[in-house]
Amino acid sequence: MNVDFLKSLLWFAVLTLAQVFVLNHIHLFAVATPLLYIYFILQFRRNYPQWGILLWGFFMGVIIDTFSNTPGVAAGSLTLTAALQPFILQPFIPRDSSDDFQPGMDTLGVPQYTWYAAILTLIYNVAFFSLEMFSFFNVVEWLECIGGSSLLTLVLILVVENVRRQ
Repeated sequence: MNVDFLKSLLWFAVLTLAQVFVLNHIHLFAVATPLLYIYFILQFRRNYPQWGILLWGFFMGVIIDTFSNTPGVAAGSLTLTAALQPFILQPFIPRDSSDDFQPGMDTLGVPQYTWYAAILTLIYNVAFFSLEMFSFFNVVEWLECIGGSSLLTLVLILVVENVRRQ
């Protein structure tokens, strides 16, 4: 087996277990829930096959949905995020980078990585909470959930990336 595949499998397991057993039980102010498993999609390198990213995202979403009682919400949102990840990453990559460019704070720089992570996190949360609420009747609650969860998730992603970088 490939070492990159084993690393991906380990991150898949760790982030899924952390979400299911710890992070799903955190609801700050009844609106903000950390959705750290998005970090898994953020770390795919530039030349990773698009179909591979989609499969990883879909399977992680299905497992999260199974344990979180959100049928299809995480799977659909994470698959959308996985489909957009290469296109969102492209503007942040330096021109003289290699084909197997791995996005991270050390390769992109802290401001660029923060923007990259913030954009994908916001896309994921808009899709997730739109599917979960399936109504725009209470727009204020919808915006609070998106804003709070995006901010909390982004902070956790930056902390994990900073610890991983050390």
